[in-house]
Amino acid sequence: MNTIISYQKEIPFFKRFIGVAFASLGFLMLVLTGSLMALIFIVIGLGLNVVEGSDINLETKQFRTFHKLFNFKIGKWMPIPNFEYVSVFKTKESQTVRVVTAETTQKYEIIKVNLFYNRNKHITFYKTTNKEDAFAVANNFKLALNIDVLDATESETKWL
Repeated sequence: MNTIISYQKEIPFFKRFIGVAFASLGFLMLVLTGSLMALIFIVIGLGLNVVEGSDINLETKQFRTFHKLFNFKIGKWMPIPNFEYVSVFKTKESQTVRVVTAETTQKYEIIKVNLFYNRNKHITFYKTTNKEDAFAVANNFKLALNIDVLDATESETKWL
């Protein structure tokens, strides 16, 4: 049985492509010229490929938020708070892309799965655009942590 529930934010294809291109160009520059400017390209390229996420280890009763590059996760494990319920709700998220002379912001609808503790504190453990997927994750938390699910995807909330 897998005792770790994991969420990680996906990197858009274009961002990953630009990151790989910058890192590759940096490595090529480093090999051909030995320039320190190449390190800047490498750092930018690798930075664009960092993934954010979170894990909950049900066996050891710990959680962490992490940054992941390739298969290496960096994040500190902390004790799980006494979670009271899991909430599934719909919201808008925006992403801003800036270039030297221009800027654009895209807004899109997402569904978040939050675990609440101490009345109003929460930790976002999962984001998706698929409502069924979000409720599947919420039900995993419900069964694993023995807590209730709050459906806040519609204007009227309800307990499941």
